[in-house]
Amino acid sequence: MINKSFFLSFTLFLLTLVSFFIPGLAFADVVKPALVEISVKTDGRYQIEVRASIEALLTGINSQYKNTKDAPNAQAYDDLRVLKPDVLRKAFQPFEADFLKEIKVVIDGQQAQSRITKVTIPEPGYVKVPRISLIILEGDIATTAKSLSWYYPARFGDNAVRVRQVDEVNEKWHWSSWQWLKDDKISTPFSLTEVFTQQTAFEVISTYIVSGFEHILPKGLDHILFILGIFLLSSRISPLLWQVTMFTIAHTITLGLSMNGFIELPANIVEPLIALSIAFIGIENILSPKLHRSRLLVVFIFGLLHGLGFASVLSDFGMPENDFVLALISFNLGVEIAQIAIVLVAYFLLAYWFRHRLASEQKYRQIVVIPGSLFIALIGLYWTYDRIVL
Repeated sequence: MINKSFFLSFTLFLLTLVSFFIPGLAFADVVKPALVEISVKTDGRYQIEVRASIEALLTGINSQYKNTKDAPNAQAYDDLRVLKPDVLRKAFQPFEADFLKEIKVVIDGQQAQSRITKVTIPEPGYVKVPRISLIILEGDIATTAKSLSWYYPARFGDNAVRVRQVDEVNEKWHWSSWQWLKDDKISTPFSLTEVFTQQTAFEVISTYIVSGFEHILPKGLDHILFILGIFLLSSRISPLLWQVTMFTIAHTITLGLSMNGFIELPANIVEPLIALSIAFIGIENILSPKLHRSRLLVVFIFGLLHGLGFASVLSDFGMPENDFVLALISFNLGVEIAQIAIVLVAYFLLAYWFRHRLASEQKYRQIVVIPGSLFIALIGLYWTYDRIVL
């Protein structure tokens, strides 16, 4: 028999747990994969644009760290993030030789020699989002070359690369598909002797479904907590799926508008509001004893907000011009699959298991809903504070 003293003890334990772990849940960016675009020009030159975090390169923080604060050089990384562009540029100069030594451009099986011609570093801005700098490299290439491969070492992080052939005289160019490179692998050779074929519909669908799924599981802790917050107030599958679907429809709208340039909000506004939405859902669960129809409207409004957060992922990755709608739908389908997976796991681990052992909805609310919602609300409020206070 579960009584009030047990409930109070459990809640106190949960609060203690939150106070112990909450510093590690602060909003710290995960280092994003570098984006690499290689232009091969018919005048015998190639140009490489590498978009990456110079701060991460200098401190050896790569994608193996799920939270940059867990890295041994976390403090050095944070110190670099607040530097002015000219100061960070000077700090990067001694590293340039190492950078050129590690990256590889392989043309017809032979390594080419590249040189750094320009480094563009933006102002620090909102330091809780990684600053992406542009490193431009150039080199020479024979006009008879037939293939090109790219290597970016794992210690620099994951990367995505694509190649375009440029005929400046006739004003023609053709992009290849993206290649995602992990585990210290060199790219599959890009052909330089033919017009690059576009991705098939199947390739577009599979690429963007996986991208959408991975953005939620395992990378999107804030979105996971939001979905769990939705789950806690209603443990029945039907209303849960309605809420999750409403959330997906909403973020699809703002994601599409944002990717087309109709909506744009800076990260220092979007990120704190996303955290606040998590706190709101948790608090509403505590104050409201049951699900109301207004919840769908609340979820829809917050879904619009979360869509702006998703846009930062796709803006980095890019969208195929000829398959924009298909890629957008596929990405959101991946998000939806991940959200449904979260709901189903939560349902069978919590709702199904507990409700078969507790005699009433009231006890389920006392033991599961309120403590869980309190945990989510506290994390959301802490993230809100952490994302506002620089």
